[in-house]
Amino acid sequence: MASVAWAVLKVLLLLPTQTWSPVGAGNPPDCDAPLASALPRSSFSSSSELSSSHGPGFSRLNRRDGAGGWTPLVSNKYQWLQIDLGERMEVTAVATQGGYGSSDWVTSYLLMFSDGGRNWKQYRREESIWGFPGNTNADSVVHYRLQPPFEARFLRFLPLAWNPRGRIGMRIEVYGCAYKSEVVYFDGQTAVLYRLDKKPLKPIRDVISLKFKAMQSNGILLHREGQHGNHITLELIKGKLVFFLNSGNAKLPSTTAPVTLTLGSLLDDQHWHSVLIELLDTQVNFTVDKHTHHFQAKGDSSYLDLNFEISFGGIPTPGRSWAFTRKSFHGCLENLYYNGVDVTELAKKHKPQILMMGNASFSCPQPQTVPVTFLSSRSYLALPGNSGEDKVSVTFQFRTWNRAGQLLFGELRHGSESFVLFLKDGKLKLSLFQPGQSPRNVTAGAGLNDGQWHSVSFSAKWSHMNVVVDDDTAVQPLVAVLIDSGDTYYFGGCLDNSSGSGCKSPLGGFQGCLRLITIGDKAVDPILVQQGALGSFRDLQIDSCGITDRCLPSYCEHGGECSQSWDTFSCDCLGTGYTGETCHSSLYEQSCEAHKHRGNPSGLYYIDADGSGPLGPFLVYCNMTADAAWTVLRHGGPDAVTLRGAPSGHPRSAVSFAYAAGAGQLRAAVNLAERCEQRLALRCGTARRPDSRDGTPLSWWVGRTNETHTYWGGSLPDAQKCTCGLEGNCIDSQYYCNCDAGRNEWTSDTIVLSQKEHLPVTQIVMTDAGRPHSEAAYTLGPLLCRGDKSFWNSASFNTETSYLHFPAFHGELTADVCFFFKTTVSSGVFMENLGITDFIRIELRAPTEVTFSFDVGNGPCEVTVQSPTPFNDNQWHHVRAERNVKGASLQVDQLPQKMQPAPADGHVRLQLNSQLFIGGTATRQRGFLGCIRSLQLNGVALDLEERATVTPGVEPGCAGHCSTYGHLCRNGGRCREKHRGVTCDCAFSAYDGPFCSNEISAYFATGSSMTYHFQEHYTLSGNSSSLVSSLHRDVTLTRDMITLSFRTTRTPSLLLYVSSFYEEYLSVILANNGSLQIRYKLDRHQNPDAFTFDFKNMADGQLHQVKINRDEAVVMVEVNQSAKKQVILSSGTEFNAIKSLILGKVLEAAGADPDTRRAATSGFTGCLSAVRFGRAAPLKAALRPSGPSRVTVRGHVVPTARCAAGAVSGSPARGLAPRLAGGAGRSGPADEGQPLVNADRRDSAVIGGVIAVVIFILLCITAIAIRIYLQRKLLKENESKVSKKDEC
Repeated sequence: MASVAWAVLKVLLLLPTQTWSPVGAGNPPDCDAPLASALPRSSFSSSSELSSSHGPGFSRLNRRDGAGGWTPLVSNKYQWLQIDLGERMEVTAVATQGGYGSSDWVTSYLLMFSDGGRNWKQYRREESIWGFPGNTNADSVVHYRLQPPFEARFLRFLPLAWNPRGRIGMRIEVYGCAYKSEVVYFDGQTAVLYRLDKKPLKPIRDVISLKFKAMQSNGILLHREGQHGNHITLELIKGKLVFFLNSGNAKLPSTTAPVTLTLGSLLDDQHWHSVLIELLDTQVNFTVDKHTHHFQAKGDSSYLDLNFEISFGGIPTPGRSWAFTRKSFHGCLENLYYNGVDVTELAKKHKPQILMMGNASFSCPQPQTVPVTFLSSRSYLALPGNSGEDKVSVTFQFRTWNRAGQLLFGELRHGSESFVLFLKDGKLKLSLFQPGQSPRNVTAGAGLNDGQWHSVSFSAKWSHMNVVVDDDTAVQPLVAVLIDSGDTYYFGGCLDNSSGSGCKSPLGGFQGCLRLITIGDKAVDPILVQQGALGSFRDLQIDSCGITDRCLPSYCEHGGECSQSWDTFSCDCLGTGYTGETCHSSLYEQSCEAHKHRGNPSGLYYIDADGSGPLGPFLVYCNMTADAAWTVLRHGGPDAVTLRGAPSGHPRSAVSFAYAAGAGQLRAAVNLAERCEQRLALRCGTARRPDSRDGTPLSWWVGRTNETHTYWGGSLPDAQKCTCGLEGNCIDSQYYCNCDAGRNEWTSDTIVLSQKEHLPVTQIVMTDAGRPHSEAAYTLGPLLCRGDKSFWNSASFNTETSYLHFPAFHGELTADVCFFFKTTVSSGVFMENLGITDFIRIELRAPTEVTFSFDVGNGPCEVTVQSPTPFNDNQWHHVRAERNVKGASLQVDQLPQKMQPAPADGHVRLQLNSQLFIGGTATRQRGFLGCIRSLQLNGVALDLEERATVTPGVEPGCAGHCSTYGHLCRNGGRCREKHRGVTCDCAFSAYDGPFCSNEISAYFATGSSMTYHFQEHYTLSGNSSSLVSSLHRDVTLTRDMITLSFRTTRTPSLLLYVSSFYEEYLSVILANNGSLQIRYKLDRHQNPDAFTFDFKNMADGQLHQVKINRDEAVVMVEVNQSAKKQVILSSGTEFNAIKSLILGKVLEAAGADPDTRRAATSGFTGCLSAVRFGRAAPLKAALRPSGPSRVTVRGHVVPTARCAAGAVSGSPARGLAPRLAGGAGRSGPADEGQPLVNADRRDSAVIGGVIAVVIFILLCITAIAIRIYLQRKLLKENESKVSKKDEC
């Protein structure tokens, strides 16, 4: 209970602390008081005024004095209206009006703010930098609440657009409240050391909050360290804030990798930025401005053993009060709080807890640098040079994201020699143009388009030019010339060519910021340029650097790498597994089921179980069967684990099983499947009991959620039975597992785990019950998941007013919708979701048009795909629509994708709040009639069937899949509808497999044959043709179709022979020269029709396909899917009383022509595959029998994988019959070298009969010989007796 309470406490402690954060301490909760109405007129200023009565002092909201508002002298985009609030205030809202009683109002404007009236910053709405909406008339007030608010003293309103029938006219108000600020200034050589109270109870959470304004791009903001190298550090590095956390122990190096978190960008802009750091144990919340990073550090919480002091602004060197180990911070810190303690207030009061090192002050100086923003490639700044001087010297600083653009153009001699400084590929190049010579170039610097400030110094005098970029110097020698510096220098770009300025711009204008410009030894004041007193310009924003980091936050998903230019960003998706403008769309199918219905065979595939969701793709094996697609996820554990007896209660084995997919990926794959299972094969000898005497389980396994399970087998966790227990056939009926019987013999169990919420198995633990001689071994199989329950999830919409509704779709920054539909109507809305002004809709607008429309605040946008054929053809069509910050895209089926880019710097968030309507609209108009299937939003599948069961006018499921997926069934296979999907019936195909595309092949050894019997053989006596006709009249063919593939080098060869009870036949043979010959004899009283097709020598050891189509007397022959020939038969049009089809050697070919008999005697040696005669497939009947056998095999016929992959004929059968699991009668080839189980053994019977006859004859001869011998012996004995009688 204590651990639970602690966990809850940690969660509560890490909740956002905005309600009490000291950053805003002292501000009243009601912060919307008007701030401008009470200000004197002197607090208002402007770029210009039309007249004294149109001055900025008359611009207060709802005031009618003067001319009723501010109007500038000229209405253009360089005008501004400024307010000085007197001190920094928190600004929460603004309001605008037009000029009273006039046609002068502003329709859109920019809002800028500043602390000191210099270096203005533009306020951004959402993630965009678009202007604020203004007025539509002179008197109505438009309010805009600022989210988030900001703190500033000065505000500027910059009109962007105004009433085209009038002028710029504004009255304004600003709302907010006073802002409490405690500031400390660090000059880069200063640090503040805060010593904490050494209380016995340390805080369980550390909270540090502050605001900072940086004058330089690098420096330490805070640091705290401990005794063992553990520390926390917050450091500004190249304008980014980096938080270092080393929370480990030196004794545990494997778990002490330091944590580095980076947030923010361009934080050296001399504006305020907020920081909040929360630490609880090893949990970290790190927030910079609006962006938060949550992190769980590895290791223990030893960082709480840090020293009782923390330094701000630098890291003092121990023992040396004024030395710092790393670059210190240069800038200001505001409202610095540590666990609620105002550190700045303690420093101002010189409290003993504070040690000041260096010259810290408690006011923040205002920057005097005036940056200039070049807004477009047409921008330029023309400044006068020091005409007549014999040298050129220009220095400036720039920052940009663009890889190319002109920085500076000037003349060395008027009208003859000039130079250009420009960026190309992120490098600074100097080009020199001299009469009669080709341009000469030097290069300095690299990677200068990184958004950082870079210093450039250019000088030219007499015999050389010199350019320095940061610390990189390049020198270009000159032909000795008298330099006469030009009158004008052009920064960022050039005037139009018609101006005659001579300015050259090889790569277009510069977009970025410039500052600290000097010409000669004189600094340039851009404010004078803004006032029109110096130089000229176009499309500039003076006194502001408008650079923004478009990669922060990065909109590139799934690890895509973000790169940017001034105007836009792009994502590099290479190697991520995703594609699209933001790397949002997965390149891979979501499941093996989807792969199968693209016609893919079994094999290794990547799947992305959550589509465009956060989980990445992973590799699986897809086993495509006729009924389903199985996803196979193998583990990396041992193939087999052997266990031997151990002392009672001691672990015998604790084996972990890791998978290539992560926990989230496994969860997504299992949830997507219709069902999953994992098998455990167990062999045991004298095994232990499953439980100890007190009932404690002695073995268990751990699932993917790290939960322990003690059941073994079955889909129900309470079953606790092996397969034999579920089936009731265990060797001992007292037990539910064979191994539980504890017999002194080896037994085996198969355990099937199918509670998919627990799968896969990640660990198996087995202990022993104290049987020292027990032994067992187990093998954990792969995780097997069947199907994809979302792929066929569908609903039928039967009325135009019916629809399904779901919660609002949340796809603010990226929204993708994909689904299948089929219909017969001409139009209808597939889906619609509305917001206050935003919406998203996908519809069939016309029979050949699908439209995706939406609005995110920039006005309605539409993307339409048009098809050359109608979509309302009652077949499934796939739609995928995506909308992101870069634009929108729509693709239907395989038609070209249509795209619509998003407007630059527009609104980016799609905000929806109504229900999501599927198949209709909120107004119940333009509803969809038809079927929608497999609907997914941002990778999340919607259960249409579940919602349809309770919705009138909508039915779950949808029939008619074969019209779309029937083409997957090949080679004569027929598509059959299932409740969820289709299956291919290969009964009348010469192929098998899930798509009837698996070749059935066999190697025929010399002298072998295979006979397919069309009908039973009847013994007929005499001339009984009428009886034959009556028995076989149903096997009379006027049309037949024959296909076969073969590979051989032997000639002559008989490829196929079809016989008849009427002595009619068809033979397909290879002649001696390898040519293909076909003979039809359809009348036994006529000679056969013989045709020779001299396509090529087809006994060349290559695979050849033959297709024969006969329609009565017309025969079409096609070889190798290309060569075709048509012939006409003269012997007849009917093939009567078909008897048998023979492959290989024919023993009896009565009535056949001599060439056929010669080929029949030779037979066929080689590989045959895909043999089909009408609906008869003899190889399939022999190798994949599914009923009574019609096939007789003589000799050695061995199944092979594929003829195309086999060796040429004449090679050993081993090469053509690789060892594969299965045998005759199973769904796979037979074992290597084994004859077919159903092969006829007549040859053996004949041989046995011959041997029996020979033995019988030998026995008879022996008996006769013995009889003759005995007869002769008896005769001799009788003769001797007669002679004796004569003597007596």
